Amino acid sequence: MLRQISNFWLRHLHPRLASLIATIGIVGLASCLLILFVLAKLAEEVLEGETFAFDTTFLLWLHHFANPSLDHLMLFLTNLGNPITVVIVACITVLLLWWRSYREEAKVFVIACLGGLILNTGLKLFFSKPRPELWHRLISEKSFSFPSGHALGSMVLYGFIAYELATHYPHFSKVIYSLTVILIVAIGISRLYLGVHWPTDIIAGYGVGFLWLMICITMLKLQRLG
Repeated sequence: MLRQISNFWLRHLHPRLASLIATIGIVGLASCLLILFVLAKLAEEVLEGETFAFDTTFLLWLHHFANPSLDHLMLFLTNLGNPITVVIVACITVLLLWWRSYREEAKVFVIACLGGLILNTGLKLFFSKPRPELWHRLISEKSFSFPSGHALGSMVLYGFIAYELATHYPHFSKVIYSLTVILIVAIGISRLYLGVHWPTDIIAGYGVGFLWLMICITMLKLQRLG
């Protein structure tokens, strides 16, 4: 029995696992496992109806900095993750990839975007967590709160674009990734500033978005290796 299990591992599972580790790296795999653990804990608390004390505390602290100038800036930043903006950016990206004959990249990018949409919609309906109502908000949101669609969507959309740019322009990869991280974080902060999400919604959105992004990038890398 043990010999059969050993043979099955060596012939089927080990080569695939080795290929996966070689593709995303030990650090990437460890990061994904850590994110899965954090998401599991957050999901457990949300399903049990538990509230996170720091959620309310942080939002009220952040609201102390509110002023008209920051209002305009945060509204601009949050618009970068709005559905209309995301659709426009996604369509332009697909057209550019197809025009440059990066057909596999274009297909995986479409899968990444559609998958992100499905994940966001499905998880929101599953958890059905209400949004914060701590002050009069500048914008109105009618969907559920957990996870943040802006955080998830921006991670997938801008993260994939950053990966593509860094792949084709490796000399500028550090600048590309740095600017992308700043953009994604800024969009998340704008949602907190505007009072339409709890901090845990943003964390969950980033986590789910990052995992899905890694799956799509790994899929693309494996296609290139094949």
